[in-house]
Amino acid sequence: MRILITGGAGFIGSFLTERLVSLGYSVVVIDNLSSGDLGRLGQVIDRITFVKDDLKNPRNPEAFQGIDSVFHLAANPEVRLSVTEPRIHFDENIVATFNVLELSRKYGVKNIVYASSSTVYGDAKVLPTPEDHPIQPISVYGAAKTAGEIMCGTYTRLYGINCVALRYANIVGPRLRHGIIYDLLMKLKRDPNELEVLGDGTQEKSYIYITDTINATLMAWEHAARNSGIYVYNVGNWDLINVREIVNIIVKVSGFNPRITYRPATPDGRGWPGDVKRMLLSIDKIVREVGWRPSMSSKDAIETTAKALSQELGVGKWLKS
Repeated sequence: MRILITGGAGFIGSFLTERLVSLGYSVVVIDNLSSGDLGRLGQVIDRITFVKDDLKNPRNPEAFQGIDSVFHLAANPEVRLSVTEPRIHFDENIVATFNVLELSRKYGVKNIVYASSSTVYGDAKVLPTPEDHPIQPISVYGAAKTAGEIMCGTYTRLYGINCVALRYANIVGPRLRHGIIYDLLMKLKRDPNELEVLGDGTQEKSYIYITDTINATLMAWEHAARNSGIYVYNVGNWDLINVREIVNIIVKVSGFNPRITYRPATPDGRGWPGDVKRMLLSIDKIVREVGWRPSMSSKDAIETTAKALSQELGVGKWLKS
């Protein structure tokens, strides 16, 4: 079986590529390397086919030829950027997704796994939030992910391509180069005496470790491929953690004792306009239908990631000892 991964040199994509190669699949990776890094694929680069291409304007459509399943992970993940530069997210998260679906149709791909997001719910009225909750994104990023889900469902109904859309919570782990853990560690690297935190610190969200994410992704893919149609699953955790707790973990891991300043961008304490204040997904459906469940809590995922990234980024008082 030949599998294509878009964004395969990215954070999630590189772990997925490694896992699929270890399972014996023939893997093709497409990445424009705007944020992806071939160094993440160092252990498997000689066992995959790598295609450098930009899915906004694909120049190597033949990469989809002979592919059985596509994991579409390529996207711009910066929610903040989508608020100030919405055109970027339209191009990279909507246009690119349309091109992936159209090339999949043209070349007879049977299965697509689409990386969606918890941001499609916006400020959810129900926590934990089930998959049948109204879709009301408050960021262009969330709107773009919603559009991708709708297009996937349409291609399923119109062309018979099986699709599973995975609404991921915040995914963390080694190699991560965006999000709160990375941002805080980089701020401490620049100045270990001062730490500015976006928001008032009361934001609460769910986090999931990368290996749990890959397990969920593959189990949902296998489940959907055995059947037919469109499947939508939340992929998150049982618990959540607030920003102040995360800051305490980062400070403890670094060994520094900075002066901490909280900078809310909205009257209700969000980090930026379009930031979801509280997010906790219901994972009952994927547990029931697929049999997956996370092995690590949100707090454990944050702690494990903070330790790994502090070493990768060279951040910490311990480095000077």
